[in-house]
Amino acid sequence: MTERFKVRVTKDHLVFCSGHFISYEGDRCERLHGHNYRATVEVEGSLDVNCYVFDFIALKHRTKAITDELDHYMMLPTRNRLIKVEPVGDSVHVQYRQRRWAFPRGDCVLLPIENTTAELLARYIAERLRADLEKHYQYRPEVLRVEVEENYGQSATCELRAE
Repeated sequence: MTERFKVRVTKDHLVFCSGHFISYEGDRCERLHGHNYRATVEVEGSLDVNCYVFDFIALKHRTKAITDELDHYMMLPTRNRLIKVEPVGDSVHVQYRQRRWAFPRGDCVLLPIENTTAELLARYIAERLRADLEKHYQYRPEVLRVEVEENYGQSATCELRAE
């Protein structure tokens, strides 16, 4: 018999309220809008000497540090083939075809992702969290799962497995 253990954190303070818009259907772009996102994190692995998979409090704090970086910002993807994002002085200029926006630089978070979909936000948070856990705790979970809910009953999950 093989044992598997999992810890999960989701709290009202693992939320980030952010603006965004995505490209879709190959060549379309939706209107600027926002969501009250909620992150949930699961870590699977063996028990350590304290009989923990990983400490809940540390996992919650590391996740909150990442979601806080997204909270109350305009999220812009820097790798989107249709949406051009260009920092210019104290502004960020964004263009999709003939549509143009200019945002104050301090109100934006430029993300190294292709689109600000819930799926890619989950991957971004998961990759950041995995690196953070390794850096601060020398811990690499067997499985790290991040779910990003953008509305009640509407979420996406990214799962990273140790190689």
